[in-house]
Amino acid sequence: MCYTNSDHRAKALVEWLTGDLGLQLTTIQPASSDASFRRYFRVTHAGGCHVVMDAPPDKETTLPFIRIAALFAAAGVHVPAIHQQNVEQGFLLLEDLGSICVLDDLQADTADSHYQNALDSLFKLQSNIDIQHCRLPVYDRALLARELGIFYQWFLEKLLAIMLPTVIRQSLDEFLIDSALQQPRVCVHRDFHSRNLMLPDTDAPGVIDFQDAVIGPISYDLVSLLRDCYIRWPESRVEQWLAHYYRRLVQAEMVAVDFAQFKRWFDLMGLQRHLKAVGIFSRLHLRDNKSGYLADIPRTMGYIVDVCRLYPELDAFTNFLQLQVLPVYQARL
Repeated sequence: MCYTNSDHRAKALVEWLTGDLGLQLTTIQPASSDASFRRYFRVTHAGGCHVVMDAPPDKETTLPFIRIAALFAAAGVHVPAIHQQNVEQGFLLLEDLGSICVLDDLQADTADSHYQNALDSLFKLQSNIDIQHCRLPVYDRALLARELGIFYQWFLEKLLAIMLPTVIRQSLDEFLIDSALQQPRVCVHRDFHSRNLMLPDTDAPGVIDFQDAVIGPISYDLVSLLRDCYIRWPESRVEQWLAHYYRRLVQAEMVAVDFAQFKRWFDLMGLQRHLKAVGIFSRLHLRDNKSGYLADIPRTMGYIVDVCRLYPELDAFTNFLQLQVLPVYQARL
């Protein structure tokens, strides 16, 4: 492994693997990074191959990952097994779920199979976890509002230098948050999309990046998957997948509304999520120098525009978006 003298985390990681765990390392290479401070490395050694998480303790703790991994595994969801842990230093030795995610293999002829497997995992997550005793935080009004604030602060104000009028912001927040809070509550992964679903040698996808799980709206993970910020499908196909999963929820007595209401929840939950995502992509660019996510804003903004057109309650925000926001944003492209 190559690291600079200033990369004390990498040096400490190698010392933990070789000294404390006694692994005879063959190779150690970056496996992936995400939108947080975590890093992942793939290590091969005399005993096999694993992935190591490096989570700096001064930035975040590994404890939620450890606890939620156990919770998800007990529900039948395939998450990486934790073989060794060093909570004090922020290192975890994990099962290697491979380097291919669902997004890498999504094609018109593979989508049905991949989404069926993903939806099977989602159903286990939503139906097998007791929200009364799992000790996860609640996706409450305050958290939903804070997430919408990421869009206003980082995309509108910091990236585009635009201020959303207070009356429009308050109306939008109330409309979206009320819709979210009307829904049945289940365990929510919060980033259940094609980049966080790995393809190991099983039908069940390997689910990663779950440490921010909460108790919240039943449509949240569903819209994360079907209206993915990283790939877009024709709306007719999305609605087919949505209707099939809706019928499954009805049969399990997990929802008791008609499909039109469920679709409304799905649309408005997606709008909340996509506004947040555009804000996060902007923040990653402006604050964290991770500008690659800017390429995902147009697709995500497309979802926002399309949903806004469907609901007259959003007319004021839609007009502001079309007349004030999109011309400034498109001029930057």
